[in-house]
Amino acid sequence: MRIYPTVFRLCFSWMDAERAHKIGFTMIKATHTVGAGAVLRRIFTPAASLQTEALGMTFPTPFGLAAGFDKEGKGINALANLGFGHVEVGTITGQSQPGNPQPRLFRLVQDRAVINRMGFNNDGAAAVAPRLVQALAELDKTYPAVRPIVGVNIGKTKAVELEDALQDYLISARTLAPAADYLVVNVSSPNTPGLRLLQDVATLRPLLSGVREAADAAAGRHVPLLVKIAPDLADEDVADVAALALELKLDGIICTNTTISREGLLSDPAMVAEKGAGGLSGAPLKARSLAVLHQLKAAVGDQLTLISVGGVETGAEVQERLDAGATLVQGYTAFLYEGPFWAARINKELAALRK
Repeated sequence: MRIYPTVFRLCFSWMDAERAHKIGFTMIKATHTVGAGAVLRRIFTPAASLQTEALGMTFPTPFGLAAGFDKEGKGINALANLGFGHVEVGTITGQSQPGNPQPRLFRLVQDRAVINRMGFNNDGAAAVAPRLVQALAELDKTYPAVRPIVGVNIGKTKAVELEDALQDYLISARTLAPAADYLVVNVSSPNTPGLRLLQDVATLRPLLSGVREAADAAAGRHVPLLVKIAPDLADEDVADVAALALELKLDGIICTNTTISREGLLSDPAMVAEKGAGGLSGAPLKARSLAVLHQLKAAVGDQLTLISVGGVETGAEVQERLDAGATLVQGYTAFLYEGPFWAARINKELAALRK
């Protein structure tokens, strides 16, 4: 299973990062298309001991795939075959958009990190919704007991002005909530101009209230709602978001998104500067992501579900987040470096730690 790092070095490390991602994702989807999914499910189904209750649902394992890998809901079932307990699709916007100009995805191999300024490139809510319906129907059929959970991450369309952001989010909420196990409001990507201003509590309160009301009405049920915050928030702002989440009785908080910081990197500063703007993800986020998790846990206790994301690479690191108060943990960047067996390996390590 550890052969992939060599494959990455020989086949992908020299290639444009976005092109390599597309090729790798296409190969993952192909295994499902050609009928290998049943074999992969038998091999990679998480141990029963990893089943986790969260957001009113049973997750096969606390470890899942963060938003950003499957932006448009085109590979949910194929990714579920690999052992992820949940797959968060998106970020999806009310309108389709191409995202920022390429190149827009860059590896910092020495730091096991990635810089991205993708800009929410996606087909839009109306196009993604039918894919979610189909994926959930297939999951229900292929996992008769405990199936992987599908979350949907929504953000603001770039062309929409900030003052009109609520209506844009409502389009996505109404369109996607009926086919989502849970919904995430993303106000923390650094790649949509002005988006992070929505993390201000005065702006965030009506946004979250409106999305929750629209989602539940459209779905005809309560759709668990979470907000995803940036690691760059000051501690007092994290505290304010935690208080707001409790006030609004949200279901949870995802901590954290990518960072605009470039501190503490091993890579050559000139090379990093050459990559330009964008959100940094991967191993350098470990310390800050964990610190925000500790702060949120102290603030909200067991009243909210905390999903920790940022820099996890091993089963031991996932367990560390769980011990620190997360109910669920997500990964993404290490998937690009570790390959398709990464989730299965983490699940195996988690199960061994629990024996």
